[in-house]
Amino acid sequence: MAAIIKIENLRKVYPVGKERIVALNNISFDIEEGEICCILGTSGSGKSTLLNQLAGLEKPTKGSVTIGKTNISVLSETRLAKFRQKYIGFVFQSYNLLPAYTALENVAMPLMFRGVSKKKREQKAKELLKLVGLGKRLSHKPTQMSGGQQQRVGIARAFVSKQKIIFADEPTGNLDSKTTREVMELMVNLCRKYKETFVLVTHDRDLALYADRIITLADGEIIKDERNQSIARTEEQIAAEQTAMESKEESKNTEE
Repeated sequence: MAAIIKIENLRKVYPVGKERIVALNNISFDIEEGEICCILGTSGSGKSTLLNQLAGLEKPTKGSVTIGKTNISVLSETRLAKFRQKYIGFVFQSYNLLPAYTALENVAMPLMFRGVSKKKREQKAKELLKLVGLGKRLSHKPTQMSGGQQQRVGIARAFVSKQKIIFADEPTGNLDSKTTREVMELMVNLCRKYKETFVLVTHDRDLALYADRIITLADGEIIKDERNQSIARTEEQIAAEQTAMESKEESKNTEE
């Protein structure tokens, strides 16, 4: 498939007092359209800096990031904001939900900025919330939901506009292991369903195993770029396991 993100000779240097800290050192690679890609690295490896470059949140010292046919590294802040609104979705570790708004209102908000009518944006928001298992939580505010439920709202918000690329920055850092698995499988399956490119940034090797490709950073350089067989179950596998579990419970109750 064609590359949707092209990173060429990317270098980022931060001045710290009289020193210069090299956060990224002449990195080059492509991410294909529809790829589930993980940027893996420990603290200080440069992974967060790389995410900021890919999303246009920081300018490179040298090199470029091209998304589609647009070199985002040279865009003004105004044009970057419009570009992100149109093509990029984000899933954050801290959820970043608006506390005064309901789940429905939080998910519908990106569509409001795109000029979608209230009726249509609420309809799409409802569809996504049902898809992530929160059809009965539409009117709940963040404080009325668990961490896992809040993250599902954040995922629905990221996917509601059908963006080309979804960036996720340590998206399960505040979740328990069971919810982490559910959230990761949900994001992977949504990306596959909508044919969206997914870029996950994490320090957790277990999380990286949900990706199709793992790019490992250390000291601002790529030290490994490998293909991976994702451990994420498909929607069909999840449904089959749920059906089998329900049948087992039903048989147990019948015997009793």
